[in-house]
Amino acid sequence: MAETGASPLPPTPPVHSPLFRAEQFVWLTARVLEQRLFAYHFLHGGADPVETALDAYRNDDGGYGHGLEPDLRGPVSQPLHTGHALRVLDAVGRCGGQRVERVCRYLTSVSTGDGALPVIHPGQRGYPAAPFIPIVDDPSSELLATGPVVGVLHRNEVWHAWLFRATDFCWQAVESLEKSHPYEIEAAVAFLDSAPDRARAEAAADRLGRLVRQHRLAALDPDDLAAYPVAPGYAPTEHHFPHDYAKSPHSLARAWFTDDEMSRSLDFLAAQQQEDGGWPIRWRQWSPGPALEARPMVTIEALHTLRAYGRAIG
Repeated sequence: MAETGASPLPPTPPVHSPLFRAEQFVWLTARVLEQRLFAYHFLHGGADPVETALDAYRNDDGGYGHGLEPDLRGPVSQPLHTGHALRVLDAVGRCGGQRVERVCRYLTSVSTGDGALPVIHPGQRGYPAAPFIPIVDDPSSELLATGPVVGVLHRNEVWHAWLFRATDFCWQAVESLEKSHPYEIEAAVAFLDSAPDRARAEAAADRLGRLVRQHRLAALDPDDLAAYPVAPGYAPTEHHFPHDYAKSPHSLARAWFTDDEMSRSLDFLAAQQQEDGGWPIRWRQWSPGPALEARPMVTIEALHTLRAYGRAIG
């Protein structure tokens, strides 16, 4: 029998459980890649079908494009697409070998003068992109793009010449943050959670946690969201919660929040499952296609987070 990404007779979660409802949503709406990721994580599916689906987004330059990150359309490779691809490979235990060597060569080719990554390379010009991701001719280095990539490469013990300079950039960027916004903090956590120097990472995370609480960057009471400002340029509903920073209890960001704050955050996350079985996206929706493609991704992440904290999903 050809491998489909799921076992021939996968265990069926209880009807009306969060996992069952999410599964129906994924089969109904998701791209092939997210269908196979869901099967891998929750239905005993294999890693090979995930890699096969991911290959459809890979370009000859070693990077990834073709709308892998839904808010950037068109075929050209971009750092955001390529970082997304690395996270997929990491999720299925395939982040290594010649494939990742080619990725690192691509990252080297698009890095800025200090060896870091821009959010978006100007090659995107001429193709659709979310209006909140500006395209400029000389983009700057961004922790938002670099931190998660460096983190996943360190977690998989990948070593490449590019990684040394990019790691130095991340340390400098993280340790100099004074004012920030939630997505940049999440990128910093993605770096710190896998940075090799654990003592330095713990110290940096402790400082960031104080910054998050001081500037009210985490909504600690989901029943009183009006008390927490939304970052400039964000959608009105684009609050960030403890579970957005500490996606598992092993994250350094978990220490930022009390048990009660984390419990309320997870209760809120579980309650956000919609009638159709999927979770909503909170950022600005600028086109129907990207929004439709993003919801299965958000749904898989929500299930991951709930399961990581021992919450019953089905």
